[in-house]
Amino acid sequence: MSRIGKLPVRIPHGVKVITADNIISVEGPKGKLTQDFKSEVFIDVKEGEVHVVTNSNTKKANSYHGLYRQLINNMIIGVSNGYTRSLLVNGVGYRAEVKDKILLLNLGFSTQIEYHINDDISISCEGTNKIIVTGIDKQKVGQACAEIRSLRPPEPYKGKGIKYEEEILRRKIGKSGIK
Repeated sequence: MSRIGKLPVRIPHGVKVITADNIISVEGPKGKLTQDFKSEVFIDVKEGEVHVVTNSNTKKANSYHGLYRQLINNMIIGVSNGYTRSLLVNGVGYRAEVKDKILLLNLGFSTQIEYHINDDISISCEGTNKIIVTGIDKQKVGQACAEIRSLRPPEPYKGKGIKYEEEILRRKIGKSGIK
């Protein structure tokens, strides 16, 4: 039995959790999220808490136990508070800006890169070198950040590229010239 799966998920004020036909939907002030779940687990909503219970003691059911508890927790946090992730653009001449639903990036290539923003997330820029990605779905916010970062990952010598704000880069020493 999963240690995380045993923990109940508290439902904050203003959030509604509904389960029906192996689908759980969470609705809150920021929006609505739905997630389907396997029949190996049962989701019980009572007294302002959500409990995930396994139907059998198989290895497959135990693996879903903690997974669905954490997915439900992420959904509740997303519809009540939302998720935010920041990226930093570092390099001479590197910059980012948002026009309409397109993120425009100058990353040292011969052309400007356009990243089309989905309707599920919102992207804004602070200055020319900080990109802020916000949304209610943790997976979509993380996926968008990973796609933007993959356009020019940071290199270890000068640190040029796009990195997460909390990411720590291990810098390498270049050639020393001593023979």
